[in-house]
Amino acid sequence: MSSPALSVLDLVPVRSDQTSANAVAATLDLARAADRLGYVRYWVAEHHNMPAVAATNPPVLIGLIGGQTSRIRVGSGGVMLPNHAPLVVAEQFALLEAAFPGRVDLGLGRAPGTDPITRWALRHGAGGVDDGAVERFGEYVDDVLTMMEPAGAGLDLRGRTHVLKATPAAQSVATPWLLGSSDYSARLAAEKGLPYVFAHHFSGSGTAEALALYRSSFRPSELLAEPRTFLTVNAAVAETAEEAERLALPQLLQMVALRTGQPLTPQPLVEEAERAVADGLPESHEGLIGAMRRRWVIGDAAGARAEIERLAASYDVDEVMVHPVAGAVSGTGPASAPARVRTLELLSG
Repeated sequence: MSSPALSVLDLVPVRSDQTSANAVAATLDLARAADRLGYVRYWVAEHHNMPAVAATNPPVLIGLIGGQTSRIRVGSGGVMLPNHAPLVVAEQFALLEAAFPGRVDLGLGRAPGTDPITRWALRHGAGGVDDGAVERFGEYVDDVLTMMEPAGAGLDLRGRTHVLKATPAAQSVATPWLLGSSDYSARLAAEKGLPYVFAHHFSGSGTAEALALYRSSFRPSELLAEPRTFLTVNAAVAETAEEAERLALPQLLQMVALRTGQPLTPQPLVEEAERAVADGLPESHEGLIGAMRRRWVIGDAAGARAEIERLAASYDVDEVMVHPVAGAVSGTGPASAPARVRTLELLSG
């Protein structure tokens, strides 16, 4: 099996020993490492009102990361389009593309990335919690892509056509990707001839079916002649498999809390996570941890690289996007995430 190209997904986690400023500083350090190590792209997510996630605003983070790196592609994994006016998204990514030409990816998702009340607040209460934005996702995608083009979009109003351009003199356009964790976005990406990524790192089931649907339904477009996709995985890699298991525990407990409706808190340190396990977990939670653990890449360098190669071959992709989930031990510098950096270093060989 050949080794796939590697990329990075970052949610900008906030640990119990960190401020938001610390978390952003740690992400910039991680991005510089990915750039230095030859990773293909670095994407940041969009989540809101979550104590353990500082990735609330992808365009702002992409601007910071782009300014701290020189080669790696930077982008969103993704912008949750129903939360935003299409023109605003088009303007943000047209400006990022102008600043970092040929390096910007615009990943678009349909989910809100938050709870209903926060989503209502994001949209200033327009139309209430359910304003139809999710159902209009396909239309909004078209709007964003058209307005980013150098010619812009024509808006017909009262018998006149008004031209809307995301930026006055675009020379290049950010590369769009559709993201999803169900078959909806797979169908839409295939219909529009766009690149597509299934959230394997989050869902863990239905990946093969979604990719097969996308590939079998794909219609070539001016942007893309044939299907283009890759795989996303959670990964914790250390000098030994035992240490990698230990470092993965904080994120596993976070995901259990999310899946079981527990109150969300900043990500615990490794020792805090170990104490929680020692105090005893409900049997159902132990089963959930085991099920998630089997879908993650956790191990030493050789074992983790072999597992990533196996996954890439199994899903027929030539790129794998790694979400580095290794936690931090007590005494780690708050503005750093050395175990996450080490994960990238060991995977890159």
